[in-house]
Amino acid sequence: MDFGQYIKFANEHPLCAVATVDNDQPHVRRFGMWFADTNGFYFSTGKMKEVYRQLSMNPKVELSFYAPPETPAGQGSSVDIGTEMRVTGTAEFIDDPAMKDRLLTDRPFLRPIADNVAIVHVKDGEAWLWTWENNMRESTIERARF
Repeated sequence: MDFGQYIKFANEHPLCAVATVDNDQPHVRRFGMWFADTNGFYFSTGKMKEVYRQLSMNPKVELSFYAPPETPAGQGSSVDIGTEMRVTGTAEFIDDPAMKDRLLTDRPFLRPIADNVAIVHVKDGEAWLWTWENNMRESTIERARF
């Protein structure tokens, strides 16, 4: 599968779980991803938040996107619990005025806290899709590097 399909999946299902680590304790929370493109995945967070501190200390991150099943559960002859796209990579904070202007145009509700907003770029990783069909063979699932 080419990376464009992963970009499309993320942009169509932007609510994602973001996993970080603080010392040896994992932390997961939901984010509305800003956008994905050929360079990776982008979201924003407040500089006063724990996720910002955690990514500053350890930039390794995992994202999980979800698309619900097309057929309601219990209907049809096979199990369909939907599709999860997992993304692992490295978080990098972007300090670019043009990107910040674009973020504030796309998300004007952030304007009041603009000075405390950080743009996070997840890069240098891989993405893959998980479904019920490949559930028991996760290590063999096709992955796309980005």
